[in-house]
Amino acid sequence: MTRWPVAARLALVAVIVAVAAVVALWPRSADSPEAGRQAPAAAAVSPEVRAAAGLTPCPAGGADVAGNDSPLAGLALTCLADGKPVDLRAALAGKPALLNLWAYWCAPCAEELPHLQEYAGRAGDRMTVLTVHSDPEEAYSLSRLTGLGITLPGVLDPGAALRNAVGAPAVLPISVLLRADGTVADVVVRSFTDTDDIARTVAGELGVAV
Repeated sequence: MTRWPVAARLALVAVIVAVAAVVALWPRSADSPEAGRQAPAAAAVSPEVRAAAGLTPCPAGGADVAGNDSPLAGLALTCLADGKPVDLRAALAGKPALLNLWAYWCAPCAEELPHLQEYAGRAGDRMTVLTVHSDPEEAYSLSRLTGLGITLPGVLDPGAALRNAVGAPAVLPISVLLRADGTVADVVVRSFTDTDDIARTVAGELGVAV
């Protein structure tokens, strides 16, 4: 049997590796099986898991939103408390609101959420404080909230629909301050340092003093 020189065998291996790399990186057409393949969806969350988290039900709203030019128009997200869709514009209409965008893996978010919980207690029915989990992993969000002792109402936003609607950057945490008519007063792209920081910011932008 003919034996190839070592140099020739190494060269052949290099060619095979190069061809494999090109095939792996070659763009797939839109109708190829690989192009249509998506990441697995997050596992469904049972009613028992939701109930164990003890979250406050999502706001029901009820104010007339006809003719409202809120960026939340047409935006429906899943309520973490019961798994049902929430029409955000209708649910938040008629009262100023703070929407906090966060994720279970975000360390600054974990530090900020207890301050938001305390602020919501101080604000009472003068403000709506709603958490917005900006990641598909709903079960992880419930676990994280339970571990932090957070019972604020919350929604799931796996596709960053709210962030896109208000034109916020792709960072976390972010807090969106909404006027009672659903329009955006400010997008706060930073962590709140404490409860008083939240109170000062909300008072300055929305006129709600607590």
